[in-house]
Amino acid sequence: MEALSQSLQPYKELVGSVASYVTIAQFFSGAFVCKDIYKKGSTQGCSPMPFIGGVTIAILMLKYGLLVNDSAMITVNVAAIFLNSIYSLFFYKYAADKYEEVLKPVAYGVATLAVFLGYAQLENPENLEYRFGLVLTLLMLALIGAPLLDVKNMIANQDASSIPLPITLMGAIVTFLWLIYGIILLNVFMIIQNCIGFILCIVQLGLLFKYPGRISSSGGQSKKTEPAKKEQ
Repeated sequence: MEALSQSLQPYKELVGSVASYVTIAQFFSGAFVCKDIYKKGSTQGCSPMPFIGGVTIAILMLKYGLLVNDSAMITVNVAAIFLNSIYSLFFYKYAADKYEEVLKPVAYGVATLAVFLGYAQLENPENLEYRFGLVLTLLMLALIGAPLLDVKNMIANQDASSIPLPITLMGAIVTFLWLIYGIILLNVFMIIQNCIGFILCIVQLGLLFKYPGRISSSGGQSKKTEPAKKEQ
């Protein structure tokens, strides 16, 4: 691993810049989900978690970027907070049950931030980078892998269209780029986080390929058309 890191060192700034720009571009994939919501006039079949969870994780990742003094991570997560906040507000506007769909998840997000940012203030600075990185790795993987919680129903119904295609496809590209950047930095948490994240995205893309349903940008409300009954 160290040999690979050394060979990639001359490309550190390039890889970091490309990963940052592509990650920011990934955030705009949420606009396709919002477009579907606007066309339907409702949030039915869509989940707010990519947006609300995105804001929560981005704030924690920003804290981690400040801890390790990495400008690429700081830039990316400031953009993530801004764009995902806009998407969350858009989702709130069209949500039928604003409390259950938006306000309740937001409350969980705020509670999560309070716990872990509070912990960051109390933890010994010598241990903070390692332990905070571990927490972030677990939270990030939980967010990326959340759509797979419904994998049993996807296989049973042969329809994985609840997985948001644009977000997942861009997620695969982004996690691969940050994996390379993590190898360059020899940052164990970035390597583990993005290696597993990349695998989770590939698994979801594989499910979409095998059980496409009628894939929309949001991945929601896509059901297979029932075959017409033959005339007797």
